[in-house]
Amino acid sequence: MKSTRTSTKSRLSKETILTWYMNDILEGNDPKNVYLFSGRHQIKESDFYKFFHSFEGIENHFFELIFSKTLDTLFKSANYKTYNSKEQLLSCYFTFFGNLAANRSFVLYILSGNKLDHFRKLKNLHERFGEYIDTLDLDTIDFKHDKVNRIQRKAINEAAWFQLVSILKFWLQDESADFEKTDIFIEKSVTAGFDLINTQPLKSVTDLGKFLYKEFNPVG
Repeated sequence: MKSTRTSTKSRLSKETILTWYMNDILEGNDPKNVYLFSGRHQIKESDFYKFFHSFEGIENHFFELIFSKTLDTLFKSANYKTYNSKEQLLSCYFTFFGNLAANRSFVLYILSGNKLDHFRKLKNLHERFGEYIDTLDLDTIDFKHDKVNRIQRKAINEAAWFQLVSILKFWLQDESADFEKTDIFIEKSVTAGFDLINTQPLKSVTDLGKFLYKEFNPVG
């Protein structure tokens, strides 16, 4: 995110307010309330509410914006269009977490504390990610019944969301250089997920399990 500040009302936007908020947080000037935040940036409190209902709304927008920028990058890539669904999802994850890494300090701040709050802050991301998963050409089972097929698709959608949240949690705790372990986790998670969808042998699932066991149960 570019660090730009402006008090020009005509230029006020969601991204402007997000940038102010990020700068305040990263510079140790945590805003106490919307009134003080608005005064600090020379706008009316009512102007803030034209864009967000609260600071949590800004944080929700941050994750949605990062994911939107991720998709913009992917869709502009000629190579991405030639990938199969598994390769497209891998590219999505690698690009998304690369973008998060560029803002890691901010992410660590807003995802600290109460774990239940995290899901509220990821609400917009959840919706955008679900829309993206629906665009993938997944090799699912045709049950010859529209309602059952919709249920299957919804189950896959939620499983993919659980996968993304699991990767996010792993990334937040990853202390490896250049987040190499997160990259490994992504590859194993996606491979396992596609093997389950395609009802293939569970070798990759077992491989993922071994990797996680090794990471969280190191031999002393």
